[in-house]
Amino acid sequence: MDLSNLKAAEGSVHSDNFRRGRGHGSGNGKTAGKGHKGQKARSGAPRPGFEGGQMPLYRRIPKRGFTNRNTLRIVAINVRDLEKFENDEVVTVSSLIDAGIIKNPRDGVKILGKGELTKKLTVKVNAFSEGAKAKIEALGGTCEVV
Repeated sequence: MDLSNLKAAEGSVHSDNFRRGRGHGSGNGKTAGKGHKGQKARSGAPRPGFEGGQMPLYRRIPKRGFTNRNTLRIVAINVRDLEKFENDEVVTVSSLIDAGIIKNPRDGVKILGKGELTKKLTVKVNAFSEGAKAKIEALGGTCEVV
């Protein structure tokens, strides 16, 4: 017996799609699973997380960090991925999508220098690393920032 074999006891798990309060025969009649009386048995019970006026946990815990609204989500690909293209071909963002190298260009595409390149290419994307630029230009290709 280990954690991957654990299962709920037979009959203890009910699906959530049955109708409550429809008589004794339904197995959930009369109080409809809310017990007897009390605030949680009534309509208008407090929302989840309400602690009776005490400062709730989600407000007691300090906030951490922030999300910068101006962050650009750049898709990075390596020089080795450009091997799919033919010699002397022009590589653009749309040709990268057509070749299946990227799916969604998001806010831009950057070429990084990992891997080897053996073809002369003209690459037109949003950004290049220094290593990628050196490898492309060493073979006689050009790097154009769009």
